[in-house]
Amino acid sequence: MNVSDSERVSTLLESEGFEITSDEGSADIVLLNTCSVREKAEHKLYTRVGQIKPGGKGERLVGVMGCVAQLEGETLFEKDRGIDFVVGTRAVGRVHEAIRLAGSGKGNVIDLKGREDDYDWTVADKSRHSPFVAFVPIIEGCNKFCTYCIVPFSRGREKSLPASEIVRQVLDLRRTGVKEVHLIGQNVNSYRPGTDTGLEDFRGATPFSRLLRAVAATGIERIKFTTSFPRDFHPDIVDAIEENDNLCNWVHLPVQSGSDRLLREMRRGHTIDSYKKKIDRIRSSSREISLTTDIIVGFPGETEEDFRGTKELVRHCRYDAAYIFKYSPRPGTPAAALEDDVTDQTKTRRFLELEEIQKENVRRSLSNSVGKVYDVLAEKASERDDDHLSGHTTCHKVVNFAGNGAVPGDICRVKITDAKSNTLFGERV
Repeated sequence: MNVSDSERVSTLLESEGFEITSDEGSADIVLLNTCSVREKAEHKLYTRVGQIKPGGKGERLVGVMGCVAQLEGETLFEKDRGIDFVVGTRAVGRVHEAIRLAGSGKGNVIDLKGREDDYDWTVADKSRHSPFVAFVPIIEGCNKFCTYCIVPFSRGREKSLPASEIVRQVLDLRRTGVKEVHLIGQNVNSYRPGTDTGLEDFRGATPFSRLLRAVAATGIERIKFTTSFPRDFHPDIVDAIEENDNLCNWVHLPVQSGSDRLLREMRRGHTIDSYKKKIDRIRSSSREISLTTDIIVGFPGETEEDFRGTKELVRHCRYDAAYIFKYSPRPGTPAAALEDDVTDQTKTRRFLELEEIQKENVRRSLSNSVGKVYDVLAEKASERDDDHLSGHTTCHKVVNFAGNGAVPGDICRVKITDAKSNTLFGERV
């Protein structure tokens, strides 16, 4: 979501006459896009401001946008005098106005107001992180209020974009040579447009599964989506993947814990049993669907028994990848009022134990890929060998392979010949 926001801000600023530079030293304005999901990300902000504007002095303007900006607001000016302007998560369409106000000498410029009704979600080709892969927001905000999570406060309530606008964007992207789109949102399968305009001709048990079928009908080569919320994950999503080859065989389904007691404390809305049933449907698919997740270790009150449940679940689900985080309290969330009674030492030990189990899952997953043939979207030259290309399979696995005339942007048939710790290697067939 933050990369997507940055792309749209870059598009806006260039349209307003600003020139984007990759040379930080020559920049007149530096914008820092921030995340507040973890405490560490916030700490990085103040370190970066100090590097860009030592002692808070200098002619260049420094602005902060994103979730930290939305949550901290005016207090950012008190915490670091190097900051000149602050733009909230829904005010990014007015960042050029904040820059001009700050540049005119008006101190401590801040805009935390709502998004414009006519906000333009499109991204210029030159502003995208990749010429071949594009992010398409379909829903922003969150209504779930998991007790540890700051996102509902930083991103606001769920708001779905019209299906007709999403389909229009995908069609435009296809025409410009984009091969893969990622439908993104805090909880994509919570997609609920006010009306189903543009979805009436598509069957499906939920608005999201109808949207998947509508986007698949555009004919774009590959469609991925993230992140899915377990409580809202309907089996019809798997049906849609099975029916449409261009819906990629990858599902990211964050479980967070293997303990029902902790899931209730987290207010996740699912149980281990209900989660396993969704996993069983994914694993029973006629397509080989890759499964990834997020897990928190050291949530307040987590016992060794709770943690054993998490380890057992990770072994059961055989995740292809897992993002494991040590719990850190986020001020303003309900969990922050709980005693953070799991020591840092215990959190680290549990993190490392779970990481070892997951490494074995990854090793098994990648080893099972050897000998198979995948469609790989070549995205760039390999970092280790200029004669090789690097890209992703439809199931979101990284593959390095000899180019043999292929160029970035090509979708190549690649036979996997070897598997390392996190990467597959292959040859074109």
